[in-house]
Amino acid sequence: MPQETILSNAQIVLEDEIVTGSILIRDGLIAGMDSDRSSRGEDMAGDYVIPGLVELHTDHLESHYSPRPGVVWDSLAALQAHDGQVASSGITTVFDCLRIGSDEDSGFKQGEMRAIADAIRYATSEDRLRASHFVHLRCEVSAADVLEHFADFHGDPQIKLASLMDHAPGQRQFQTLDQYSLYYKKKRRLNDADFERFVARRIEESKRYADPHRRAIVEACDEQGIALASHDDATVEHVEESKNFGVRVAEFPTSMEAAKASHQAGMAVLMGAPNVVRGKSHSGNISAKELASAGVLDVLSSDYVPFSLIHAPFVLADEGRMSLSQSIRLVTATPARTVGLTDRGSIASGLRADLVRVRRKAGVPVVRSVWREGRRVA
Repeated sequence: MPQETILSNAQIVLEDEIVTGSILIRDGLIAGMDSDRSSRGEDMAGDYVIPGLVELHTDHLESHYSPRPGVVWDSLAALQAHDGQVASSGITTVFDCLRIGSDEDSGFKQGEMRAIADAIRYATSEDRLRASHFVHLRCEVSAADVLEHFADFHGDPQIKLASLMDHAPGQRQFQTLDQYSLYYKKKRRLNDADFERFVARRIEESKRYADPHRRAIVEACDEQGIALASHDDATVEHVEESKNFGVRVAEFPTSMEAAKASHQAGMAVLMGAPNVVRGKSHSGNISAKELASAGVLDVLSSDYVPFSLIHAPFVLADEGRMSLSQSIRLVTATPARTVGLTDRGSIASGLRADLVRVRRKAGVPVVRSVWREGRRVA
């Protein structure tokens, strides 16, 4: 017998409008919708029902794996804690960022990120996880050993996205030493002399390694069918390079110029949802709200606060920068399509029944229920 669930009396957020009615779920898929407000099924009491959120970039798993400097947690326990918080925030598909390439900031040795990817595979096979998990490799191209770390993931079908990062000072995210000093000098508690040596070393590593490593990773991703993301593009020249590499996602462009050029080139411009909630970038770069108002914001990611992904679309709608249907697309349909996940991201017949019930009268929304493939997971 088919397994059926009816969600009735809901404000259903579609890609272009919001309608009141019911959703029929059958065998894990959306089987249909109608305007029936009857008491059949589970009464949503007028709450929103939106597609399950699709998260392309979150560093949150890393904070569970290494919750304090020098502390490493059991990878499976860290993953399950992360998954619980992700799912309760309405995220039903998550691309877990694993940082590869050792530098003074990361401290992760070769094999650690591979072990976490193995934990994701194991937990998925054991049905331990509430959300669907994929892997996003954050490749620090200026690191001497990034290609060795990258090789650990060759042929792994979990790898769906790789970003090309270079966090050396004087460019991209850190275009001024003031920004770099605020982020690294205080974080690492360096005195002036040590900071100068640190900066010189990072600049030299970027000059030596960044370009050949970037090109090698692009070639490997092309061969393995892994989608590419740029990271912190600041200039039109950066964007042109990304376009030539076949980049699909422009992560965190640092200027309006770069964001507009990326959008016009057909790349999905991704910004952090915390940037929207806070109203500004934590590193002093362009505001995501400005990009939204300019019509060049395509995707939001929770980055370091999972709940921000459900919160930010309501902030954008409240401020009149876009309709709620449009802002919900930033965290559902557009990210799914950008990375080729055509079976989810919208409420439409035949798609996965990844759904979230959201109660929101004012202020911070409340996630009431979450379904993944028709099964209640939160």
